[in-house]
Amino acid sequence: MTPANSRVTVVGSGNWGSVAAKLIASNTLKLDSFHDEVRMWVFEEILPSGEKLSQVINRTNENVKYLPGIKLGTNVVADPDLENAVRDASMLVFVTPHQFVEGICKRLVGKIRKDTEAISLIKGMEVKREGPCMISSLISEQLGISCCVLMGANIANEIAVEKFSEATVGYRKDKETADKWVQLFNTSYFMVSAVQDVEGVELCGTLKNVVAIAAGFVDGLEMGNNTKAAIMRIGLREMKTFSKLLFPSVKDSTFFESCGVADLITTCLGGRNRRCAEAFARNGGKRSFDELEAEMLQGQKLQGVSTAKEVYEVLRHRGWLELFPLFSTVHEICVGRLPPTAIVEYSEHTPKFSLVGGSAQFF
Repeated sequence: MTPANSRVTVVGSGNWGSVAAKLIASNTLKLDSFHDEVRMWVFEEILPSGEKLSQVINRTNENVKYLPGIKLGTNVVADPDLENAVRDASMLVFVTPHQFVEGICKRLVGKIRKDTEAISLIKGMEVKREGPCMISSLISEQLGISCCVLMGANIANEIAVEKFSEATVGYRKDKETADKWVQLFNTSYFMVSAVQDVEGVELCGTLKNVVAIAAGFVDGLEMGNNTKAAIMRIGLREMKTFSKLLFPSVKDSTFFESCGVADLITTCLGGRNRRCAEAFARNGGKRSFDELEAEMLQGQKLQGVSTAKEVYEVLRHRGWLELFPLFSTVHEICVGRLPPTAIVEYSEHTPKFSLVGGSAQFF
């Protein structure tokens, strides 16, 4: 594991990235094993005032665009130069929209320490010709370093104002490394635990955004709480089935951690995916998600729509579409092939399908 006085860099500075920097910075000041300063890589933007975002963050100690009104901690230093931001860091926290990770990693090859450890807070997957690639695997493979994940019922703005929540660190083999990540993130209002199931934790965080889109459709159509609960239950079942078909090592117990059922609940009740999907359904699908994202999210990215497309590609390629009616229908609605009302019309075609001992069983 990394030596004493580990230097931490947060790669990303959006809403969740800024909150992660705030959490981490409060702990690096208290804990002797970490260097006080936390660098945060900022994708540079020019604000309406004409100032650069990174300069305003360093002057005001606030991410005025993505987390206004919240002080990040005086030991957070925004840096628009990616190579400089990661220099000397032994712990990298990745928290960018998932579609940007591959490009960022390519820029970091040969620029980081060999003993660097990484953790991904990113929800999403890359679908390549050879199959789906989890973001933690992408980071590991491109940079030749180990990568844990942190997921949970974490709506960033609530954590920013220090409302209590939980999160789950997923690790592969090294419990000592996982414990160090727990130490870095854990606070009195942000309770973190570790489980040995990277794929399970990461897939929960990724797939719940697809279910949240479905929940948003239900809200936009004013179908009520019973329907929404049914969609969440079916969604959780499809999350578990999909995860175990892709990775038989995924543990059932992971779905009962914060990264599983708790994250699913909070994302289907609040969160940007649900909100944009509600607006999409209210407009009868006549306004595109790209248009709604631009109007409603002030530069933040919608993850659920792109994840639904990626999941659909996996299902189509493997011949699994009929096993996942909810996941399939969400994508078909997002691209305009089905109306939002189709979200509950598919249910009569639900297959009788379960997992026994990690393998698919039909009955």
